[in-house]
Amino acid sequence: MGKDAKAKESKGKGKQAASGSDENASKGKGKGGKAADGLGTCTYVKARHILCEKQGKINEAYKKLQDGWLDNGDKVPPAEFAKVAQEYSECPSGKKGGDLGWFPRGKMAGPFQEVAFNTPVGVTSAPFKSTHGYHIILSEGRKN
Repeated sequence: MGKDAKAKESKGKGKQAASGSDENASKGKGKGGKAADGLGTCTYVKARHILCEKQGKINEAYKKLQDGWLDNGDKVPPAEFAKVAQEYSECPSGKKGGDLGWFPRGKMAGPFQEVAFNTPVGVTSAPFKSTHGYHIILSEGRKN
């Protein structure tokens, strides 16, 4: 009985993995197999970000976002995110409020692309590290 249950379970997982292993691999934790939300399946993302070399500085920026909105369960308005980006971001885009505009899948490197394409529209990511430093992303749109 135990072997049969495991065999059925692994067959189901095999089918799911074969039908969309790239999609599932690009999803965040706990997202497995939910394509209806569009995460990981779109071609372009519109985003703002904050980039800092030091983890302490990105944590300060994130705390400012938490204190103003995130701790209350609110979404950070793009104009407010832009103000924090102008204050904290060390990327040239910081002068434009962190606006990266629309960019296609494959343009951004590793973890940045992963987070950008898996953060729902209107949601602010937690700080994360990439080869360029520490980031926070605000997802503003997605399209194919």
